[in-house]
Amino acid sequence: MTHQDRAVVLEGTIAAPARLDKALAEATGLSRARIQALIEEGRVEVAGKPASTASLKVAQGTAFAISVPPAAEAIAAPEDIPLAIAYEDAHLIVIEKPAGMVVHPAAGNPAGTLVNALLHHCQGQLSGIGGVARPGIVHRIDKDTSGLLVVAKSDAAHEGLARQFAAHTVHRRYLAVCAGHPAPPAGTINARLGRSDSDRKKMSVLPNNSSRGKHAITHYTTLETLDGSALIECRLETGRTHQVRVHCASIGHPLLGDPLYGRTPKPLRPVLERLGFARQALHAAELGFIHPVTGEALRFASPLPEDMRELIDELGSSYR
Repeated sequence: MTHQDRAVVLEGTIAAPARLDKALAEATGLSRARIQALIEEGRVEVAGKPASTASLKVAQGTAFAISVPPAAEAIAAPEDIPLAIAYEDAHLIVIEKPAGMVVHPAAGNPAGTLVNALLHHCQGQLSGIGGVARPGIVHRIDKDTSGLLVVAKSDAAHEGLARQFAAHTVHRRYLAVCAGHPAPPAGTINARLGRSDSDRKKMSVLPNNSSRGKHAITHYTTLETLDGSALIECRLETGRTHQVRVHCASIGHPLLGDPLYGRTPKPLRPVLERLGFARQALHAAELGFIHPVTGEALRFASPLPEDMRELIDELGSSYR
């Protein structure tokens, strides 16, 4: 590498034969779009030579080096928004995100996001390895999903966490209320997910032999049978966009309140209306990973938020 700009250099070997951008995204946790941009900037070397194209086919064991430049300044502004912090040290912070909060600024949500709150709380001490200064975001949960997520404060933590997410070694357990009673009451959903052809805001199940999308695996267990519904836990092997929501809908049991992937059964709608429950009934209840700097095994639990407790109480639950 010839770049002398305080870049972070990521090095390793390709785990399996693939297109270069796909292989490097899986190896580093960076997005394919980010990898493609770095290749165009001449910041990627494969087998000791500059990579010429993202579509290059690479073999297992091929050595790579990526020079990730210092991050551009973040557009988001710091905002003094209260945060529920489950854990924090010099390298990372674990947040209990409330339903209704967007993780990252985007069109339609330029402010009031988790990133805005983190920029204020962390006073600039957030990782920029993803390409924009101080976002620290390693993974996301949907705006109207509540619960736990981890944010990197140092580049070392960002790189280490990204590798764990890419390797699917992060423990993630969700609690959800779905329509109907799953049969069997416990099982595994192995269904590839990709963007819907009819609505780019939605994800859809694809054939498992499709070249599109990404493989996704969810293990579900019914914790309690409710009135026309069920409280279930979902353990994720993979962490795809809208995974729990799409997988549950694909087996005929969409989450209550989900505006995208299934209408709430008519008999249950008065319950949601009476409670003012207007989101998918989904909560990221547990998060576990290896601290990327200290090597300590960390696991966090978040209790059901009040709105979901009220919902399952109304549906006849004794779960606590």
